[in-house]
Amino acid sequence: MDKVRFGKTEMMVTPMTFGTWGIGGAGWDANSDETRLDAIAAAVECGINFIDTAPAYNAGKAERYIGKALDDLGHGWREKVLIATKCANAFIDGQYVRTGKADLILRQCDESLKNLRTDHIDLLIVHWPDPVVPYEETFGALNRLKEEGAIRHIGVSNFNLEQLKHAMEVADVEALQVQFSMVDMDNLEVMQWAHEQDLGVMTYGSLGGGILTGRYRTIEKYEAMDSRNRFYPYFKEPMFSKVMKLLDVMQKIADARGVQLAEIAMNWSRQKPFVDTSIFGAQKRSRIESNAKCMDWELTAEEMLTLDEAIAKIL
Repeated sequence: MDKVRFGKTEMMVTPMTFGTWGIGGAGWDANSDETRLDAIAAAVECGINFIDTAPAYNAGKAERYIGKALDDLGHGWREKVLIATKCANAFIDGQYVRTGKADLILRQCDESLKNLRTDHIDLLIVHWPDPVVPYEETFGALNRLKEEGAIRHIGVSNFNLEQLKHAMEVADVEALQVQFSMVDMDNLEVMQWAHEQDLGVMTYGSLGGGILTGRYRTIEKYEAMDSRNRFYPYFKEPMFSKVMKLLDVMQKIADARGVQLAEIAMNWSRQKPFVDTSIFGAQKRSRIESNAKCMDWELTAEEMLTLDEAIAKIL
């Protein structure tokens, strides 16, 4: 895959980043260890050089899968892959607990290094802003980790524009990660501003939790902690019916090109000028290999306009 400059970090990353929230297993479909490890191997074998994870993805389980998968691939694979993980958010007894306290951040970083089987983290991201703990404490811990060489770059996730500006006053923040997809453009302002400041911009939820793949055509019931029930609003009304109309528009383009809906969704996101890389999650080799095909082509300006007009009708 071709690579793009990830803002002022100067890291060269693929426009697709492999996300491992689902790989962790909490709140998603159950798969065997072998299937999850093979999915990570498939992503890097397809040429994806950026992996996103977090300690909160089932209490470090996703990180441990990544560490083992890269080890199993053999010598040299860790050097070919850039890893972004997070801090300030923990998964404890089935609940997500946010805290920007320095001692937790330092401990999480140490645990992440062990889980990932590496001596450094390329990008450490504050997972969610903590409205209680002062930014000086939170980012002071990240500054210390950077000085010690445990991390290379500092980023933030789920920060609004005001919070991002505050964070940049106390640390050299170089990356922003927020949710962005054809069904969620709430973070447009902060993304465009971050791009103008030369921050690396990475988006998550590129496939809308999976609904933009076209696999979900009827409303289903999910457990309370399932992410399709708890986190994403698209799997229930009134959003579900609106998204189905968008899928009809996407399907016409997909049929004309002979591609999958997921490729449409991924290309729409990565082709936005303020997006450097788009995170997609998948837990099986076949889906990863299929999604990666989007890198072989691009949507035309006319197709982008058609999709934008369809999106404007539902958001």
